[in-house]
Amino acid sequence: MPRHIPEAASDRSFLDLVSYGRGALGHGRQLMAAQVEQIARTVRHTPEVMVKISGGGQTAKAVAAHFKYIGRQEFEIETDDGVRLTGKGAEKTLIGDWELEIDAAESRSPYRGTSGRKPTKLVHNVVLSMPAGTPAVSVLAASRVFAREQFALKHRYALVLHTDQPHPHVHLVVKVMSEQGRRMNLRKETLREWRREFARHLRSQGIAANATQRAIRGVTKLQKSDGIYRAMHAGRSSYVRRQAESVAAVLRAGNLEAEPGKAKILNTRRIVIGGWFNVRERLRADGRASLANEVERFAGGMPPPQTERESLAQALKEIVSGQRGRSPLAFTR
Repeated sequence: MPRHIPEAASDRSFLDLVSYGRGALGHGRQLMAAQVEQIARTVRHTPEVMVKISGGGQTAKAVAAHFKYIGRQEFEIETDDGVRLTGKGAEKTLIGDWELEIDAAESRSPYRGTSGRKPTKLVHNVVLSMPAGTPAVSVLAASRVFAREQFALKHRYALVLHTDQPHPHVHLVVKVMSEQGRRMNLRKETLREWRREFARHLRSQGIAANATQRAIRGVTKLQKSDGIYRAMHAGRSSYVRRQAESVAAVLRAGNLEAEPGKAKILNTRRIVIGGWFNVRERLRADGRASLANEVERFAGGMPPPQTERESLAQALKEIVSGQRGRSPLAFTR
């Protein structure tokens, strides 16, 4: 059901304002209150929410295995209709209730008969997370409201709060096929909206939460795929080892050259800085000199933009000079 969300809309205008370095609201017009709040949260380093898609089962058996995993031990599965499931057999109940075997049979094959198409998913596995120290009960409450507003009466869903890691997070499993027979298609803007909405619901729970794009915060470190990220922290990432060994060899030879992607990173940073300075001037024009000064310090304090190889090179140099105690290869040993 379409709904008007003023805060989300104003956040989107703010992101355009900073990302593209232009006065999206027109010259002479004041920034809206929600935009000012977003700016303040960002420059004051308010914790950022994380919303990511972590795979998705392509068969009923795979979905059952995922339900079994997230509902392990003492973790309770909550469904969209208020049912709470624990223990052995919960996954079978959900598979039957959601009629996933029927969905799988109707697709005929994982590729739905079209050559080159990615395998069809039966569910999306969504992870909603906040940094360590965030009250788990608030993360769960915000996740419940988020799921209800996004999917109720449209897509079946179930969620589980996990507290076995420092950062509390919720696994949200959403059925791809809607009750109206339409498949959910995820786009980048969909995930951006979900982040904004999850952050909004956390704030309504009294939790400081923000949702901005990485480049706007001066983050240039490349995101790893889920598989690589988990392997890094499990000590078995061959990708990271190969990258670090390659950079180390180049450093020994003394010919680390700029990567092709560096120009794009530098251009993005130039646009972002220009956007932030534009925001600074808009704030000063609105009589918000204190926040304008915070924006200036924030933009000026961004770390130098680096490619992944440059970041590894810096880490290796710091190890050699004794400034850093842990090797980037440590994750792979």
